[in-house]
Amino acid sequence: MGRIGTAVADLPPGAFAFVMATGIVSVGLDQQGLSTASDALLVVAVVAYALLVLALVGRIVGHRERAVADLHDPRRAFGYFTVVAGSGVLAVRLLEVQPTMSAVLLAVASVVWLVLGYAVPWAAVLSRAQRPVLTEANGTWFIWVVASQSVATTAAGLEPHVTRGQEALAILAVIAWSVGVVLYAACAVFVALRLVQYPLTPEDLDPPYWVSMGAVAITVVAGAKIVEMTSTPMVDATSGLIAGLVVLCWAWASWLIPVLFAVGVWRHVVHRIPLRYESTWWSIVFPLGMYAVAGMYLGRADSLPIVESIGAAWLWVAAAAWTFAAVSMALGWVRPRRRGVRA
Repeated sequence: MGRIGTAVADLPPGAFAFVMATGIVSVGLDQQGLSTASDALLVVAVVAYALLVLALVGRIVGHRERAVADLHDPRRAFGYFTVVAGSGVLAVRLLEVQPTMSAVLLAVASVVWLVLGYAVPWAAVLSRAQRPVLTEANGTWFIWVVASQSVATTAAGLEPHVTRGQEALAILAVIAWSVGVVLYAACAVFVALRLVQYPLTPEDLDPPYWVSMGAVAITVVAGAKIVEMTSTPMVDATSGLIAGLVVLCWAWASWLIPVLFAVGVWRHVVHRIPLRYESTWWSIVFPLGMYAVAGMYLGRADSLPIVESIGAAWLWVAAAAWTFAAVSMALGWVRPRRRGVRA
């Protein structure tokens, strides 16, 4: 098996986190008027999305047993929701450039979201013979929330670009947003119970725990976009509640950041776990970028200049994290090849 074949066989369920991270940093740069850098990352995200779709199809066809095994693993199965979230984030970035393509991506994301929304919890949790499953709960479970909110964000963002179907988009956006909020509460309870009831090692607190913050941040953006949608019965019935909750969500996301940084210090400084590149690093980059975009969007939508300034400043943290992760990923691909040449 060649290098490409091995990469396809070993493709992690959460591989589309790279598209999520790249796409959201591109969105943030675009909001700040940095069009050249934003367009460059958009191209990277589009190419990566296309390659990952091919790789995922290749894995399902050529290595089905491994793909199914991941679906039944509660530690990895929720990573499949990055397919939905990656599609949604890319669709949001393409809204002003190719709204038709955004509509296609929304359709794909919605279908996959519905299928995985029932398949993943059943296969990985409910049908699992081993108990308790709670011992396997981790940060990847929050990706289900991100997937739901990415559908809501895309549906709400697409509404100004269409001449028909506004009410259908409003219904989809509100339903997806509401499901995401309920799922966040459920995942938070499950993960919290796992953290306080079962032994915890530094290795357990891996990068995907950052998604707990990114899930709240994307909830802010989705909610703010729903409030701005054209008046429909569904929007009118929920806009007051959603408008209040998005500010609360932004505050909660802000509170989580110092906690997550402290966990990283405890993991890598206190317990000296080596800081080596792994694909889950993109699960840190995405929440950083999502928090920046949430702050900028909420600040502008609700006339909160302090919140907007925090988001704009945080964008550079996200951009630096993306650059560091991208360079580390590239070096990880180059070094094995050099060792192979020397051998």
